[in-house]
Amino acid sequence: MTDHIDRKGLAPRFWEKKPLTKLNDKEWEALCDGCGKCCLNKLEDEETGEVALTCVSCRLLDDESCLCSNYEIRHQFVPECIVLRPDNIDEHAYWMPETCAYRLLWQGKPLYDWHPLISGDPESVHAAGVSMRGRTVPEFEVGEDDWEDYIIEEPT
Repeated sequence: MTDHIDRKGLAPRFWEKKPLTKLNDKEWEALCDGCGKCCLNKLEDEETGEVALTCVSCRLLDDESCLCSNYEIRHQFVPECIVLRPDNIDEHAYWMPETCAYRLLWQGKPLYDWHPLISGDPESVHAAGVSMRGRTVPEFEVGEDDWEDYIIEEPT
């Protein structure tokens, strides 16, 4: 499968040499491993702040590629979609997937060997079994009141 995230021409292991706040747009976007987990609907307990992951995906998630089908114009369809940036990661990292490169680097942890930036292969995230490929239910098929029935453990 073609890598839809542009990772060509980047400095080797740039994420180990630069803080998140110093990454350019291309480097920032290249950190996405293409797992699709950030595009799953989540439930947050208002009292504890605990976040539960569901397999109910955003209507724009392509279940095969695990990428947004309309990334550049997603806010026209999903206004509440969060644009994760270095200046707001402190606010949003808690609900990002445990395996997410943005969250890992924010926590001072290394990327996993299966991350495409390390493996050189965009399929490695899927081969490792950590992506949501073929595991989602589109949100238009499940009423929001039923999302609790779709809570899953994060594939790690």
